[in-house]
Amino acid sequence: MAGYFIKRILLALATLLLVICLTFILMNTVPGGPFLGEKAISARVLAELEAKYGLDKPLPVQLKNYVLGLLRGDMGVSLKMQKNRPVRIIIGEMFPVSAKIGAIALLWATIVGISLGCLAAYTRGRWEDSLLQVVTTLGVAFPVFVSATALLVLFAGGVFHVFPSSGISRGPISYVLPCFTLGLTPMCSIARYTRSSMLDVLNKEYIKTVRAYGHPVSHLIFKHALRNALIPVVTYMGPLIAAVLTGTFVVESVFNIPGLGRYFIQSIQNRDYPLIMGTTIFFAALVILMSVLVDLIYKIIDPRIQFSNEAG
Repeated sequence: MAGYFIKRILLALATLLLVICLTFILMNTVPGGPFLGEKAISARVLAELEAKYGLDKPLPVQLKNYVLGLLRGDMGVSLKMQKNRPVRIIIGEMFPVSAKIGAIALLWATIVGISLGCLAAYTRGRWEDSLLQVVTTLGVAFPVFVSATALLVLFAGGVFHVFPSSGISRGPISYVLPCFTLGLTPMCSIARYTRSSMLDVLNKEYIKTVRAYGHPVSHLIFKHALRNALIPVVTYMGPLIAAVLTGTFVVESVFNIPGLGRYFIQSIQNRDYPLIMGTTIFFAALVILMSVLVDLIYKIIDPRIQFSNEAG
């Protein structure tokens, strides 16, 4: 297994390098620049600014310097949004906000999603199953900005006005709507994955044997079926965790949350090159890390799983 994970880590590093190169090239080939939108800037001042931040050099040289800087832990400085502040410090300040909201959303989405998935599978063909399928389908189908807007109108607007409509300055109550919105679609997806996987497991012979012995439902589900049913769900959870923990761009923008997702959108709008690169690399690294961790969790859930290097 050690050989397999070494291979995965090397592949992950290569993937991350590819993401860095592609993002850097695409970002610099789009017309415009970080200083072109500023008012009353002369050609001489523009040239001095580009020389100061190394933007006057050929693209391959800029890319090489950026990668070498990354190896030293230097992601550059923000050009516009927080001028001259190191990008790694900005990410360090923004990410905890996104991570807190994402962790709460992921926690409730996982618990409720798996529970509803198990309930739907066990009540297959009955009204409970039909109702849950309709609800989870709607939850997956609705775009996040629609559910976010609906929740704002219902619970922060003129209907009930229970929760604040933006920011996190009012403490725990400020997190309710963003966390619920962020976890809604993942919860519905987890419920659907769990139902499908659980149905497959419940039809296996060993489950029928356990059922024939007359064990209670809770024993059948939690002792024998759920562990195997969770394997496909874990596959989905890997990239989902990375996406949720970093905070979705839409949720943070709608609720005016000062997290990394909203900063990523603003950095693109402002052509803040180092911040675009820093947040992209951070997001990509999280997704890749979760992908590797998912393989490890596979092994914990079911030790019988053989990786390719072990099979021989």
